[in-house]
Amino acid sequence: MNLTYLAVGLAVLLGLAIGSFLNVVIWRVPRGESVVRPPSHCPGCDREILGRDNIPVVSWLLLRGKCRSCGNPISGRYPSVELLTAVIFGVLAVKFGWSLQLLAFEYLAAATIALSFIDLDTKRLPDVIVLPSYFVGTLLLAIAAGTSGEWHRLLGAGLGALALFGFYFSTWFVFPRGMGFGDVKLAGVLGLYLGWLGWGPVVVGAFSGFLIGATAGVLLMAFSRAGRKSAIPFGPAMCVGTLTGILIGQPIATWYLTLLTG
Repeated sequence: MNLTYLAVGLAVLLGLAIGSFLNVVIWRVPRGESVVRPPSHCPGCDREILGRDNIPVVSWLLLRGKCRSCGNPISGRYPSVELLTAVIFGVLAVKFGWSLQLLAFEYLAAATIALSFIDLDTKRLPDVIVLPSYFVGTLLLAIAAGTSGEWHRLLGAGLGALALFGFYFSTWFVFPRGMGFGDVKLAGVLGLYLGWLGWGPVVVGAFSGFLIGATAGVLLMAFSRAGRKSAIPFGPAMCVGTLTGILIGQPIATWYLTLLTG
């Protein structure tokens, strides 16, 4: 079997499992609860969820979105997070193949998925996820650089982190009401990974985040879901923009430079 196909298949399965865990993270971290204890339980009847009822996506479909014990509805967000994680893990496996880069970027995917949903729910980007990501991301990328000998990529990652953190910090300093400091801290993590890939992905990823955020804001106001003074979480837009930079940032940057130079 082709190693890329194997990597994609395993990545999708891993994504389903990680997505199930991310649902726990998204629910418990904002509440200051442990993500390990107690085991998963129904919020309606507080009964522990059986192993057979905790299979990603499949269990939700078989139970028709209801708790086996009390019939309490189970939000469709749970299988959605699992499927989203699986799809993103699979797409990253297509891009990076069977490599240690893949492990590093799938960690980023898991962290940003959790942060995006938490930000949508609470308008917060918890330090307990963001700050350790600096260390974990640097470690995983350093291991990838050490095994491939591409140490220049690690330097690029550090410069990318400094560039995006500095840019977001300046924006926050000039206009603090328009951006939370959690966004500033997250920007450094995103810049770390984008910088690993090059300056094209850094620029495209950052620009895409602002474009997606602005578009979402306009649409929310157009459909009367938000006003001009409404606080709209920017973390999800940053994360989607970063994914754009990772997947197609370099081709977009090359195309744009080609236009400029004729």
